[in-house]
Amino acid sequence: MTIPGILRKISETVWEIPVTFKKGMLVPARIYASRALLEAMDEGVVDQITNVATLPGIVNYAMCMPDGHWGYGFPIGGVAAMDNREGVISPGGIGFDVNCGMRLVLTNLTYDEVKPHLHELVDRLFQRIPAGVGSTGFLDISRNEFRTVVEQGAPWCVKNGYGWEDDLRHTEEGGCIAGADAGKVSDRAVDRGYRQIGTLGSGNHYLEIQVARQENIVDPDLARAFGITLPDQVVLMFHCGSRGFGHQVATDYLQLFLRVMDKKYGIKILDRELACAPFNSPEGRDYFAAMKCAINMSFANRQVILHRIREVFADIFHRDPADMGLRQVFDVSHNTAKLEKHLVRGELHELLVHRKGATRAFGPGREELPEEFRKTGQPVIIGGSMETGSYLLCGVESGAETFFSTAHGSGRTMSRRQAKRKFRGRKLQEDMEARGIYVRGASYPGLAEEAGAAYKDIDEVVLACEQAGISRRVAKLVPIGNVKG
Repeated sequence: MTIPGILRKISETVWEIPVTFKKGMLVPARIYASRALLEAMDEGVVDQITNVATLPGIVNYAMCMPDGHWGYGFPIGGVAAMDNREGVISPGGIGFDVNCGMRLVLTNLTYDEVKPHLHELVDRLFQRIPAGVGSTGFLDISRNEFRTVVEQGAPWCVKNGYGWEDDLRHTEEGGCIAGADAGKVSDRAVDRGYRQIGTLGSGNHYLEIQVARQENIVDPDLARAFGITLPDQVVLMFHCGSRGFGHQVATDYLQLFLRVMDKKYGIKILDRELACAPFNSPEGRDYFAAMKCAINMSFANRQVILHRIREVFADIFHRDPADMGLRQVFDVSHNTAKLEKHLVRGELHELLVHRKGATRAFGPGREELPEEFRKTGQPVIIGGSMETGSYLLCGVESGAETFFSTAHGSGRTMSRRQAKRKFRGRKLQEDMEARGIYVRGASYPGLAEEAGAAYKDIDEVVLACEQAGISRRVAKLVPIGNVKG
């Protein structure tokens, strides 16, 4: 994009747009990016993030992370914290795929041990974990049981044999955010979601077998603390969310907010996609409780997927999953709004932090973290494209400036439609296999959408995060096998 002349350079990776840029801005907007990443962003990012700066109750700044690009309402990569008394809650600041998040799982297997079984592993994972639009999972539950699941999240799964207690300790919110109320969820949302637990879905969702090569370890001490201890250690990473359930929850409340926002509360906005309601209004609280159900559905979804991964590895290697070290490093969320305590001008405040395509990245000392991470900071999982690799990062103390938020991925540089015009899925699959990456996808057009060239340079994105002081690189994880939605 053409960088606005009014943009103020705070540092090499922080750029500020003042409140004088647009009528109605209550706080400045900040973009965290290198100059190259900033110039590569689409024009809509500046327009959208400055619109966010006009929302009632916003605190400090409206922020966009280095992977930022145009989205619905907020840009993807948008972060905004609202005063919990005067502020609003906005589905456009959370997203339709509520709690689409990342889970990283270790093994004690090496590349040499896995390579002979790679095709069989990917094929079996593709078979056991349904991918693609409309895919349904193996979990056979009723609509009423589903309402219980979305209130209880991953603990329901573990209680019913789909996981280990340790998984919960290494999941944000313990795999269940308190206050979810299925009574605030429509029957239509339940109908769309109750058969989708244990599925990847479509778009940029994936399950990947990766290798942590020694030359890609950036911080050996942190890598060891997080469980990466072997040369060419194999790990698994997957990305998925709340599927049609979360989409319907967001749709239902967007429509409600559009009806009451102006007429009942006198809130006027610059973009209908930023439809909102006062957080402390009946409508705002109902959405918060329903959105939490979508958060919990996503935690349950990833928990069941992990269970299926363990089954596949046990079947192929004829070993107990625990003996293969198939334990979880962490599960992180994107697309949420959470009440968190943060320092604002030296005083501790409870804020409603919207993260749209952004990852929570708590630094050392936060009580919300498992004890072993309170010294290191939170593990942060950043997904790249299926061709280029992903990253394990860590939260840092200086991340307080962004309310401990960082990027969530590499970020798109072209639309899905553009990618499908430019790339051919079958050819891409063949080229990737020639480079040592075996990929299975639900469709060839779906593969084309996810070509590496459709995304920003993941190395540059995570380096910008580190230079901006919002997270620290630990290790790059390179793909060898991939199941794509």
